[in-house]
Amino acid sequence: MLEQLLIFTRGGLILWTCKELGNALRGSPIDTLIRSCLLEERSGAASYNYDAPGASYTLKWTFHNELGLVFVAVYQRILHLLYVDELLSMVKQEFSEIYDPKRTSYDDFDDIFQQLKKEAEARAEEMKKSKQVGKPVNNNPARKQGNVQNGNMDGGNKKKSGGESGNDSGDGDKFKGRPLENGNLNNNHIGKGEAPTVVKNNGKENGVSNTGAFDVNKLQKLRSKPGKKTETVVNKVSKTEPKKITKKNRVWDDSPKEAKLDFTDPVSENGEQHISVVATDQGESMMDKEEIVSSDSESEEEDAAKDNKVDAKKKGGWFSSMFQSIAGKANLEKSDLEPALKALKDRLMTKNVAEEIAEKLCESVAASLEGKKLASFTRVSSTVQAAMEDALIRILTPRRSIDILRDVHAAKEQGKPYVVVFVGVNGVGKSTNLAKVAYWLLQHNVSVMMAACDTFRSGAVEQLRTHARRLQIPIFEKGYEKDPAIVAKEAIQEASRNGSDVVLVDTAGRMQDNEPLMRALSKLIYVNSPDLVLFVGEALVGNDAVDQLSKFNQKLGDLSPSPNPRLIDGILLTKFDTIDDKVGAALSMVYISGAPVMFVGCGQSYTDLKKLNVKSIVKTLLK
Repeated sequence: MLEQLLIFTRGGLILWTCKELGNALRGSPIDTLIRSCLLEERSGAASYNYDAPGASYTLKWTFHNELGLVFVAVYQRILHLLYVDELLSMVKQEFSEIYDPKRTSYDDFDDIFQQLKKEAEARAEEMKKSKQVGKPVNNNPARKQGNVQNGNMDGGNKKKSGGESGNDSGDGDKFKGRPLENGNLNNNHIGKGEAPTVVKNNGKENGVSNTGAFDVNKLQKLRSKPGKKTETVVNKVSKTEPKKITKKNRVWDDSPKEAKLDFTDPVSENGEQHISVVATDQGESMMDKEEIVSSDSESEEEDAAKDNKVDAKKKGGWFSSMFQSIAGKANLEKSDLEPALKALKDRLMTKNVAEEIAEKLCESVAASLEGKKLASFTRVSSTVQAAMEDALIRILTPRRSIDILRDVHAAKEQGKPYVVVFVGVNGVGKSTNLAKVAYWLLQHNVSVMMAACDTFRSGAVEQLRTHARRLQIPIFEKGYEKDPAIVAKEAIQEASRNGSDVVLVDTAGRMQDNEPLMRALSKLIYVNSPDLVLFVGEALVGNDAVDQLSKFNQKLGDLSPSPNPRLIDGILLTKFDTIDDKVGAALSMVYISGAPVMFVGCGQSYTDLKKLNVKSIVKTLLK
């Protein structure tokens, strides 16, 4: 049964709802659809599933882009209503005929909707009956004929015993040639009651030898034998190889002994003073500098537009007026948009945008443009590019405040430290960029403490200790093979006693499919409830960005004992200085997670940390 049908404008004004359906929906499926699907450029999807306590809904929608209307239908997911798509298209057609932008009430549409609903349900019932009539009722004659053929043509197993062999052949032919549930033909599958001959090592079945059957184990043994021989030969050769002689330095009689070169920082007091000077001489962080976007491309576009206008004025006459009238009445169809969208998708993929994300974005842009009128002297490609530019700006612009300094001061007023946890896969630069964030916070007179919770990788504690020594900030460490959640908890308690404003928690790198390490990370976040969970990802990744972020969020949600688990709050992109114009990873990560890019790492020094310039990224993606 249909739960609700709603018609509203793109501005959010509700024009009509079905009063007879008026069932109280659990949760807020319509608001969630608008926030997480329509506003996030995911409107190209066929449907949206919403889970509420005690109910699960499926939402389907369609647009009337020329009038700016949205039609949404809500029904229970378990019902699988077949007539919803047809009903939405019929409602869209009928409502668009009576729509008036000045009207706000459409009570007279109730009777029309009831008639449309009855027609859609009747057509769905007819479709069901026609499908049932088309199905074959009985296949017994074919099965019997298959049994007879199998009994006559069974050349390899003529001497089978009694009714057992007959049952085997009958079952085998019963499943042979029939389509399975997944649509594949079962030509080589084994029927019920029929013992597999390939798996048997001795090649015998029911006391009858089956020498002609194909044996996989024998083939594997044959393949493994030559490999073993080659291995033994290699081992013999390696044994007979002479030992490598390392060349020794020539020693002269009168020359003094050479001193070993050691460039490590001394741990003495003088060395520490030298380190602090190096740290303070780094300069101002790029986070506090405004990035100026070059306007060369914009001026070129403006010049090209002026030239086009001049050319149009020169041509003039009846042809331009006729073309303007024709172009003004043209409505965009899907076939008109496909060439421009395909070129745009290829361009996004060359900029390192994941293929799945590029395809969804193009589908969403097509859904927002289909049916709109093309402006005069406007090409389809430029219209599509303008729509894509608006969509990209809307996606990359943060929907909430990302001012960490304000949040730090708010936490300080409450008498507790602000906790940031850095997570991510191996080798992306979590520890290095944690030190960059610490340096930026120190410049704003915020006291920082590091927590070495990477108790898994060798040298991780020493690496963080070196950064803490250079920046002259305290570090909390417990060594290796400790529980990271307990180490982080004790670090937060120590920061509260010492009066530190921020605790930066370094965690071990882990792949998204490593469940034991993901369980430990979920425990750390659950036990300590950090204020910010930062995912550190490389700007070099393409399609793997989707897999990393989606599985990180999925594992954090599934493995957390909390009913409302914490997911990724923000993204820190590293190695941004190595990608040139391949900036698509930022778009892929934001689109798949909904989390904003809060920091961008763009170099090797402590100052090489900056904010994401949305306009610059969009311009690079569409260039």
